[in-house]
Amino acid sequence: MPIPGNLLTTAMAVMPHRNVDRALALALSLDIPFWPQLPKYNYYEDMYVQASEHFPGILLDMEKRTLRFSHEKFLAEFETCMSRFDKPAYFDISDTYSVVYKRFLEMDLSRKPAIRGQLEGPISFGFNVVDENDRPILFDDTVRPFMIEFMAKRVNIQLKRLKEKNENAFMFVDEPGLQFLFSAMAGYGDQAARSDMEAFFEMIERPRGVHLCGNPDWDFLLSQYLDILSLDVYSNGDVFAAYAPSIKRFLDRGGVLVWGIVPTNFEPFEKEDMASLEERLSSLWSALFKKGIDREFLFSRSLMSPATCCLVNPDGDKTVEAAFKTINSLSRRLREKYGFI
Repeated sequence: MPIPGNLLTTAMAVMPHRNVDRALALALSLDIPFWPQLPKYNYYEDMYVQASEHFPGILLDMEKRTLRFSHEKFLAEFETCMSRFDKPAYFDISDTYSVVYKRFLEMDLSRKPAIRGQLEGPISFGFNVVDENDRPILFDDTVRPFMIEFMAKRVNIQLKRLKEKNENAFMFVDEPGLQFLFSAMAGYGDQAARSDMEAFFEMIERPRGVHLCGNPDWDFLLSQYLDILSLDVYSNGDVFAAYAPSIKRFLDRGGVLVWGIVPTNFEPFEKEDMASLEERLSSLWSALFKKGIDREFLFSRSLMSPATCCLVNPDGDKTVEAAFKTINSLSRRLREKYGFI
């Protein structure tokens, strides 16, 4: 299994830092590092903007920090995009859209147990980018199939680049919008939504995974052939643990779970300590053990991370940095407890 488990640490990529070196050093402090996304440093670093590079029809206003879509511009740029559709480098992230990505790939990352990249997924991208009528492009039956294939190509080239640095590289497709996919808000049929997501996952090379912070249709998501699933169990753990049969099937197929347990928001972080976080996580695991999931097997397919990204703390990057330190300490504590060190 290229993705390690045994309660090692990783994290989500969006960080509140304005200092590039400090953010990169923090990402590298984890067992499985990643290249940070820094929207407070530059609007190009916004996760939706990064995913939009070379997407036909995009209207990017750096001064107003807006990202929109124009059908007229889409038609004008579509042919050019399609002429480069078989050129993987066209779908990679340029230096303009990330100050960190190239620097990360220039490092010697071969000794890490794994490394990780990320890209915003088509569902969340399609929900958040709206056209001239303020309609999300996800609902456009002409644009949506192209968008799904476009984003798959972007995931695949990044994974290829990362694997050149570490053979155990994997990708997170960041999909906060998945929690709305099958609701009345989705704007298109439930069966079509499922079919689109299945097609998207099939286009992505492995190892492939999803990160999200909300509560989606867990049965659907756990049934997909994903190699890794990252979630906020600090907020959503009780709901997630209720899906024990689906979790067991996911693990039995070789899936890895990333337990996001340390809050990065200032107020909840201040209320917790190492003991309370360990107790919260242990109670979730105990619920799964009681439903027939083997403890050692679960741990062998588990990573740990902060619960979410956070850009809104009054103390800037201090709480996020403290959360990274806490997840490393909690991981070490649990790994010693369960004999992984």
